[in-house]
Amino acid sequence: MKGDRIRILYVDDESNNLTAFKSSFRRSYEIYTASSVQEAKKLLFDVDVNVIIADQRMPGTTGVEFFNSIKEQHPDPVRILLTGYTDIEALVDAINKGQIYRFIKKPWDEFELQNAIKNAYDIFQARRQLREKVEALEKTNDELSRFIYSASHDLRSPLMSVLGIIDLSKMDHSVTDPNGYMNMIETSIVRLDGFIQKIIEYYKNSRLEPEYDFIDFRSLIADSVEACQHQNPSIKFNTEVDQQVDFRGDSFRTSVVMNNLISNAVKYQKPDEPHQMVNLSVRVEPHRAVITIEDNGIGILSEHLNNIFKMFFRTNNNNKPGTGIGLYIVKEALTRIGGTISVTSTFGSGTRFEITLPNKNEFNA
Repeated sequence: MKGDRIRILYVDDESNNLTAFKSSFRRSYEIYTASSVQEAKKLLFDVDVNVIIADQRMPGTTGVEFFNSIKEQHPDPVRILLTGYTDIEALVDAINKGQIYRFIKKPWDEFELQNAIKNAYDIFQARRQLREKVEALEKTNDELSRFIYSASHDLRSPLMSVLGIIDLSKMDHSVTDPNGYMNMIETSIVRLDGFIQKIIEYYKNSRLEPEYDFIDFRSLIADSVEACQHQNPSIKFNTEVDQQVDFRGDSFRTSVVMNNLISNAVKYQKPDEPHQMVNLSVRVEPHRAVITIEDNGIGILSEHLNNIFKMFFRTNNNNKPGTGIGLYIVKEALTRIGGTISVTSTFGSGTRFEITLPNKNEFNA
């Protein structure tokens, strides 16, 4: 069937060559010819060709220049160059830039050209199939992400209702619970809700484009401490903020980073430590902000330091509950806004994170 045949565009300013090519290959392929670059470009907008064959030497231009001029608007067709003279430097440059699949000397050998066309078409089909699979995968991934985000939001509502009922039962003493089952249920629900919130954070971080506005680190740290301190009200927070210049950054991702790191600093304290503390410092410079978060908690084993930013990695040296996703989100958030993070830790003594954020404030040049 004509629609299933390989469609070839042959560009050459010599009409005899066009006629000879069409006569030789018209039975095997669907042939289109053009005697000029302008004619070829016009035809490409009307016909979805698979392979383009062009003569290197044409009036006012070359085949390489022609291929270079169409690669943005017509990237799919595979290109073959016909050349009657040797210009090795130009040909090597064209091949290296991906403009042509191969070149064949004129006058062409029919068998050689036939094989080149078939191989070029195989490449064309492979590229198209790969692109279609990538597009299908991206669509599936997008639908899955949207489903997870929607489901996470929907799950929080009944969880909060259950927590509300538990709180009411505690207030009016309507439930007798000598074995503490209600507290166990409440703890499990809080942990599940925390994991759901991490999923929502992950989704927003991966989907939302960075938005930069002015950040007051004193206020941001105060909000983060307030959000995390309820986990352990006895912890002492020491904060030091040196912000003498304006800082412009992504407030959402900066908050995500601070909340996760401060929450971990609170969570992974030593139960028998009489002076549990978290030290927070921020130094804002014209081109960056340097943030340190240091605790005197249980610390991290040295062999685990290279893995803590991997998704779902959890150390087995403590009994603290964790999702294994918080530090992964921190790393991804910083990558999205051009930030960096480093960690030092001594097992049994504490952990120190240092974060560097680029200052996007154009007035601080």
